[in-house]
Amino acid sequence: MPAESSLPSKHEIPLREDTVHGYFSSALPPVLTVDPGDSVCFQALNAGWRWGEDEELFERDEVLHDGHALTGPIEVRGARAGQTLVVHIDEVIPGSWGVTFADGELFHWTLDGDFASDDRAVSVSLAPFLGVIGMPPPEPGVHSTIPPRRFGGNIDCKLLVAGTTLYLPIPVDGAYVMAGDGHGAQGDGEVSGTAIECPLERVQVRFELSDLELRSPIARIDGAWLAFGFDEDLDRAAEQALETMLDLMERELGTTRREALALASVAVDLRVTQIVNQVKGVHAVLRDDAIR
Repeated sequence: MPAESSLPSKHEIPLREDTVHGYFSSALPPVLTVDPGDSVCFQALNAGWRWGEDEELFERDEVLHDGHALTGPIEVRGARAGQTLVVHIDEVIPGSWGVTFADGELFHWTLDGDFASDDRAVSVSLAPFLGVIGMPPPEPGVHSTIPPRRFGGNIDCKLLVAGTTLYLPIPVDGAYVMAGDGHGAQGDGEVSGTAIECPLERVQVRFELSDLELRSPIARIDGAWLAFGFDEDLDRAAEQALETMLDLMERELGTTRREALALASVAVDLRVTQIVNQVKGVHAVLRDDAIR
C-alpha cells in the first residue's frame, strides 16, 4: 500500500523570553521548525515589549533587542533562498488595550469588540493586523526590525488583516520568519510613527512555499492584489511597487508590459503605506473589478 501523506500540523509557540527577539539575524536558532502547510499559533507582546500596559513582560538586553518584540524565528523545512514564502494570515485577535504616541505624548486606548476608544471617549473601528512579518537579510550580523525590506519586516500595511495572504521573497535557507507588532488600527502613512500599538491575544499563520519569482512582496486581500515597494526615497518606493504590479499583471492577465502599464495608469491605485520607518513604503492596489 502507498504510504499515507502527512497531514498539516498546528503548532503553538509559548510566549516566553526565549521565543521573542528584538532583531533579525540568520544566526538566531529557530524556536520552531514546521513543514509547508503547517499552521503556527502564538501570542504577541506589543511593539514596546509589553503584555500589560504598565511594564515590560521580560528582562532584555535593550541594546541588542532594541526593536519590535517579534516571535520566532520559525524555520520552514525545505525553504530555499530564491523561493517565495506564502504566509496565510488566518487569525489576528488584539488584546484589550493599546497606545499611540504623538509628538511625545502618549494616548491610551481601550479595545472592546469592533471598536477602540481613547481617553476622551473618541472611538475608531478596529482592523487588527501584524505590523511585522519578515525574514532576516542574507548578510550576517544583527539587523534592525524598523525598516521594511524586500524580505518583508516592518511593512505596516493596514490591509494585511486576517484572511489575507502575503508573498515574500526568501533570503536564506529555512526562511527563519518572525512576526509581531500588533496594530489595532492604523491609517495609511502611520503619520505619528505609531498605530494603536497593542498586544495580540492570538495569532494564527500558515506557511507554504512557492517558486514564484518576485522583485518585491505582493499580497492577496479580499477582492484585490497588492504590490509593495520600499525605499528611503518615496518616488523610488512608488516605482518599485509599480514595477512589481506590472510583473503581476503580465502574469495574471497575460498582457504585454506596455499594455500592463496602460491598464495600470487607469486601474491601479498607488497608496502610501507608511512614511515613518526609515524606509518608506508604497503599495499598488489592483481591484478584481477594475478590469473586465
